Amino acid sequence: MGTRKRPEELRSHRWYGVDDLRAFGHRSRMLQMGFSEADFRGKPVIGIINTWSELSPCHFHFRTRAEEVKRGVWQAGGFPVELPAHPVTEQYMKPTSMLYRNMLAMETEELVRSQPCDGLVLLGGCDKTPPGLVMGALSMGLPFIFVPAGPMLRGNWRGKTLGSGSDVWKYNAELRAGNITQSQWKDMETGIARSFGTCMTAGTAATMMLACEAMGLTLPGASSIPAPDANHPRMATDSGRRIVDMVWEDLTPAAMLTQGSVDNAVAATMAFGGSTNAIIHIIAMARRAGLELDLERFDTISRRVPLIANLRPNAGEALMEDFFYAGGSRAFLKRLSPHLDLAAKTVSGRTLGDDIADAEVFDEEVIRPLDRPIQAEGGLAVVKGTLAPKGAVIKTSAADPKLLTHTGPAVVFDNYADLKKRLDDPDLDVTADSVLVLRSSGPQGGPGMPEWGMMPIPQKLLKQGVRDMVRLSDARMSGTSYGTCVLHVSPESHIGGPLALVRDGDLIRLDVPNRRLDLLVEEAEMERRRAAWTPPVRRYERGWTSMYLDQVTQADEGCDLRFLEAGAPTPEPDIY
Repeated sequence: MGTRKRPEELRSHRWYGVDDLRAFGHRSRMLQMGFSEADFRGKPVIGIINTWSELSPCHFHFRTRAEEVKRGVWQAGGFPVELPAHPVTEQYMKPTSMLYRNMLAMETEELVRSQPCDGLVLLGGCDKTPPGLVMGALSMGLPFIFVPAGPMLRGNWRGKTLGSGSDVWKYNAELRAGNITQSQWKDMETGIARSFGTCMTAGTAATMMLACEAMGLTLPGASSIPAPDANHPRMATDSGRRIVDMVWEDLTPAAMLTQGSVDNAVAATMAFGGSTNAIIHIIAMARRAGLELDLERFDTISRRVPLIANLRPNAGEALMEDFFYAGGSRAFLKRLSPHLDLAAKTVSGRTLGDDIADAEVFDEEVIRPLDRPIQAEGGLAVVKGTLAPKGAVIKTSAADPKLLTHTGPAVVFDNYADLKKRLDDPDLDVTADSVLVLRSSGPQGGPGMPEWGMMPIPQKLLKQGVRDMVRLSDARMSGTSYGTCVLHVSPESHIGGPLALVRDGDLIRLDVPNRRLDLLVEEAEMERRRAAWTPPVRRYERGWTSMYLDQVTQADEGCDLRFLEAGAPTPEPDIY
């Protein structure tokens, strides 16, 4: 594939290949660890960025997968080095893992810049690790390949197939409504997550792994392999072998990624019925690559791309294990090929079209034909209006179609603590026609934009049989969630966006077909409220959170840090 690098052109040569005092120290320390000079000198040094942690069940197999990647690197004549990075665990981090996505991005970039790496293998999968790792690697600019964690096995409980996240919300509503017992709810804990790996619904993890593959950043088919499947370790080893060749070929992101690569990621997300979180992440990734992407581009692609993955929490009952058996990501992308840039390059060294040329669909109900989609448009939509001047998003494929055009009175919660305190109050003035409004949940208000946007249905409405209603916030929601939830309202309430000025009883109009979200309050009244509004008191004055609050952008901009999102790469030091 064209001119190959010479050993003296490797970045690591500046550490190991020259004859000076500094290189003497570098080589001697490698010898100290039991390696011989023949192991590392004149070979591509491959940094394996590993987000393994004993508090990361999605990545619990990465301790083993890292060794399998190393096997491939050794086989291809490279030298693997494992570099632990922030695991950004979705399940346990408070107030939200999103607060730390940018920390992982910065850590990835600086880990690599400061050490003798020629290429990278990124081990991630749980929601924020794919974008965090990729953002940092894109900014660093070295050849890299992403190894997705893969989804866990299907859940099982009393003969029912369970989907992580989605069935938690479903059965919790039934528990609160009094339709299942506390004992049954407790028993479900042992069956809903049966192996290591990410959520097996079409949530954020599955969406982002697929988006990375569609963008050309994984080996063909890698994103849909279940984590416990024997194909998964083989894929990890194949990735280790491939990255060595990528270094010799100098296949950097700049040499590979185009606007078509980004559009492919968006189209795949829409046809998958993917997570609303993907909008924020893919915008941030595109900007790190110096490519254009905004909410309007998402909505344009969504209007022309049909939803063809029949998975939970969308209309279907299938899970990611079923998606894999139906042909997986390669078959899905092959079916979507009329809407993709097939000339876009991938880490395989070929084009996306080449990578999926022989793929087949084996279950037409799980991966639908283009002429028999779940819905004619993609699963996500962008709305704008007086309540969201810079946009908001909604997962239409997981909403009640009757509520996609709706006008109702606001029931306002000032923050999440207020929501928890008052939501189930029998005296709460709420009906099925109300619009639940939550503020102080955006990038700054959370802080970190927590997944609070799928507000529970008030208990008294659950007992009346209500299972969906319009909910509106500047928060995010889990990709495994469902319901008519309008999210990412921008600008957020914390910085004085219109959401900050909504009062109980104000009429809110949602019109998804016409992409509108409006607060039906006279402008003169809004001006009076705006003049009386005072900014919230800042709660964080030190550490990472303080830096984050100073630099984070709004949801429509990708929630990156301003000093990281664009511009030339940080210069490498002249002296090693």
